[in-house]
Amino acid sequence: MAQITFKGNPVHTNGQLPAEGEKAPDFTLTREDMSDVGLADFAGRTKILNIVPSLDTSVCAASAKRFNEEVKKLDNTVVLTVSADLPFAQKRFCETEKIDSVVTLSQLRNREFGRRYGIEQADGPLAGLLGRAVVVVDGNDTVRYTQLVPEIAQEPDYDAVLAAVSKV
Repeated sequence: MAQITFKGNPVHTNGQLPAEGEKAPDFTLTREDMSDVGLADFAGRTKILNIVPSLDTSVCAASAKRFNEEVKKLDNTVVLTVSADLPFAQKRFCETEKIDSVVTLSQLRNREFGRRYGIEQADGPLAGLLGRAVVVVDGNDTVRYTQLVPEIAQEPDYDAVLAAVSKV
């Protein structure tokens, strides 16, 4: 279990993020068109997993917007923003915010992502939702970088993420 905070109060996750150098755990998540996808659907590309509790918060929205702009500058890279939001809400969010370069993925039909990545909140007011983290996975599905954001109400360290992507 990792400990993070939500507005300064301790919260625990169900485990630890995968270690750098490990094979990324596969997943089945739902796109906005209701199709299910896994790691194989993004084979050969660098993947930035932008893991958030809900796009219906200002911090999660800010990270989706920032990664939407950053990924346009990166070759052979996809940003996958993962949350528990329904695909319909994710689609509406992207349309409203003009986010067109990020793939939103929902735990609608399969809650294993949070468990496999050790980022499901085990307690606290948002128990059951994902914590905030970023995982960079290379084209061979090997974890190259992880960042567990210590305070859920804070944005990730974008510079560190982008530096890690540049080394992949």
